[in-house]
Amino acid sequence: MKIKAVAGDIAGHKCEALIVNLFEGVKKPGGATGAVDSALGGAISKLIARGEFSGRKGETAALPGGGKLAAGRVIVVGLGKKEKFDAEAARAAAAAGMVRARSMKVRGVGAALTGAGAGGLDPETAACAFAEGAILGLYKFDKYKTKDAKDKTSEVGISELAIVTNDAAAARAAGKGIKLGEILANAANAARDLVNEPPNVMNPAELASRARAMAKKRGLKTTVFGKKDIERMKMGALLAVNQGSVNPPAFIVIEYKGDPKSKKTAAFIGKGITFDSGGLSLKPPNSMEDMKSDMSGAAAAIEAMDAISQLAPKINITAIIPATENMPDGGAVRVGDIVRAMNGRAIEILNTDAEGRLILADAICYAVSKGMSPIVDLATLTGACVVALGSVRAGLFSTDDKLAARVEAAADLAGERVWRMPTDDDYKEFIKSDIADIKNVGNRYAGATTGSLFLEYFTDGTPWAHLDIAGTAYMDKKTGYYVKGGTGTGVRTLVRLALDMARG
Repeated sequence: MKIKAVAGDIAGHKCEALIVNLFEGVKKPGGATGAVDSALGGAISKLIARGEFSGRKGETAALPGGGKLAAGRVIVVGLGKKEKFDAEAARAAAAAGMVRARSMKVRGVGAALTGAGAGGLDPETAACAFAEGAILGLYKFDKYKTKDAKDKTSEVGISELAIVTNDAAAARAAGKGIKLGEILANAANAARDLVNEPPNVMNPAELASRARAMAKKRGLKTTVFGKKDIERMKMGALLAVNQGSVNPPAFIVIEYKGDPKSKKTAAFIGKGITFDSGGLSLKPPNSMEDMKSDMSGAAAAIEAMDAISQLAPKINITAIIPATENMPDGGAVRVGDIVRAMNGRAIEILNTDAEGRLILADAICYAVSKGMSPIVDLATLTGACVVALGSVRAGLFSTDDKLAARVEAAADLAGERVWRMPTDDDYKEFIKSDIADIKNVGNRYAGATTGSLFLEYFTDGTPWAHLDIAGTAYMDKKTGYYVKGGTGTGVRTLVRLALDMARG
C-alpha cells in the first residue's frame, strides 16, 4: 500500500472512500468532517441526530458520496472522548477506518489527518500514528489457507492511502511522519509474521535464516553460532534447555554500527523459544496451543534492527537472540539438575518450564563479556505477569531508574503500554539455592519479579531493563489494531528507545 500526504480541500479529494472522524458527543461536525458534512448536505449531522452514530472509540459508519463531494463513499470513525485522545487513539481510529474501507472492497482511500488540530497532535505525529494504525490494522496472516478458504477481502487490497491536509507545510510535515510510521509498522508486522509461523516451520534454524536474510538486506553483520560454538562458549543454561529437542540451538547476533567511532554498544536481547512444551515440567495441552509465540521477544529484537537500520540513528546496537525449543524426551534436562551459565554461575533447575530465563542468562552473560551497555531484554517470561497485568500492559523491571524511565517513555511513544514492577532485594531470597548459586524458580508468589531478578543476577551491575511481554505478545481475539495472533509488541518500543539513546 502506498501512503502519501497531499494538501488540498478534503471535500474535493477524489477517491473511492474518504475517512473522516468525530469525537464522542459532538452534535455538529467541524473542521475537515464539517466540510465533508456540508458537501453531503448535512448527512453526517443527520446521522448523529438520528442516534445512529455517537463517536465512541472504534465506531464506524458508512455513507454514500454525492452532492458536492468528490469521494464515492464516506467512512466516519469515532475517536472516543476528546479528553482521552492521544496518538494511540489515532492509531486505533486509522485501523478501524481502514478495515471498514477494506470490507467495502475499495482500492483507493483518502483520509483526514486524524488528530491534527482539535486532537492536539502536530501534523507529523498525527500522520505517523495514522500510517502505523493503517498498516497494523490491515495485517493478515493467511499464507497457509487455500484460496477457497481465505477471507474474500484478502483478494482486494487497498493500494493507495492519501492523507489530506489543509496546507503544503502540514503536508510536508505529514510526509515525514508517514515515512517513520511505515517503517515502524512494517517492522512490527514482520515480527508478527515470525511469531505466526507454525513451530514445525519456525525452528531455531529457520529463525536464524530469517534473521540473516533481514540483515543481508540492510547491510548488517550477522553471526549465527551453532551447537558446537555454544558448547565452546560454555553456555550450559542454553544447552540444558535444548537437551530434549532434536533441533539444535542457534545463538544469533546482529550488529548495527551507527556510530563506528564510539566503543559503546547497547544490547537488545530477545527470548527465542520457538516452541515451549514446558519440558519435563509439561504444560497442560490448552496452555501449549500458543507456545509457538514463545519467541516473540526474539522476533521483536530481530525486526527492531530492521527498522533501526533504515532510520540510521547514531548509536551502536547489537541484537542477541538465543534460540531453541523446549521439549521433553529421554535426554531432556531434569528437575533437580544443576547447570552452569556462560559466566560459570551454577543454576539449580527446579522447573523446566522456567526455561526462558535460562537461555536469557547466557545471552546476558555474552553481552556483559563483550562490554555492552545498557542491556534491554524482551521475553514472554512469566504467566505471573499475565495474572498481574493481563494483555493490556507489559511488565517493566529494572534496577536502573534512568534506563527504566527511558524505556517507559519509548513505550508510551510507541503506544505499547508498560508498567514498572518492583525489584526489591527482599525478593532475591526466593531464588536462593541451598546447593547452587541460584535456582530458576522461587515459590508461588511474585513470580514475575523473581523471574526478572534471576536475569538481573547475571548482569554484573550493567544497566539493565527487562520487559515481560507474556500478556501482550499474542492475542486470542481482535483488539484495536491487533488481530488474533502475534502482535509484534516490543518492536516499536525498541526503535523509539534506540532513537532516544542516539540523542544522548
